[in-house]
Amino acid sequence: MEENQRFFQMGGQWNAVHVPEKPNGFGVLIIGDANHFVDDHNSLWIQHIGRKRIIDEIVRAGYTVFYSNLYGVHWGSVKSVLLARQLYHIIQKQEILNDKIHVLAEGMGALTALQLSELLKEHIRSIALINPCIDLKAQMEQEKDRKFFFKKLQKELAAAYDISLDEIKGYDGFPTLQSLLTSLPAKIWQTTTNTSYDPNLHCKRYEELRQKNGIPIAVTYHLVEKRYAYGSSICQFFKKNEQHL
Repeated sequence: MEENQRFFQMGGQWNAVHVPEKPNGFGVLIIGDANHFVDDHNSLWIQHIGRKRIIDEIVRAGYTVFYSNLYGVHWGSVKSVLLARQLYHIIQKQEILNDKIHVLAEGMGALTALQLSELLKEHIRSIALINPCIDLKAQMEQEKDRKFFFKKLQKELAAAYDISLDEIKGYDGFPTLQSLLTSLPAKIWQTTTNTSYDPNLHCKRYEELRQKNGIPIAVTYHLVEKRYAYGSSICQFFKKNEQHL
């Protein structure tokens, strides 16, 4: 797959594109979690064996996959959403793709993906979420008891949102669970244990919110050892949402 991937800079951030040998005409934007990175020749999705397995399956199925370093630990910041939108438009100019793409988001990537779905509503076909972080407020509350982690989280939030540590407490610019509600087709792949984001705080709450609003969401639970074995299942979900061009 080496020869079919390229890296380029935009807005001071590195981005990657993986082009399949036989493109099916559809694009997939990946938005990563806290440990996600892209540099001038590498990315977490190439380096990490499990994630590479997922991306390889998606590319093999004919999807053009693209993603950005997105300012590193972004926590769904406005600038991460705007850069993701910009990347969408650039890839549309560079590749021959249907203008409605799929989004695959992991962890905190869900915060950016769900806000992006509001901005690019007409251009997003479906959203696949892996172990998502969706309720940022609940995540902050949970970390309060763990001093070291809470301090780290506060520093990351201040950097991502360009605010001071003192401003965090009263800051109302963070996405809320309610603000991340989308009626677009979505599905969650959730690991049952050993995940950074408690499924009861995120996956379950989002599932209940969608249910309450009459737009149910499918959730599949996996054991931790099966964590990266659902590439084909993600492709099936994408395919299901391609009936209407």
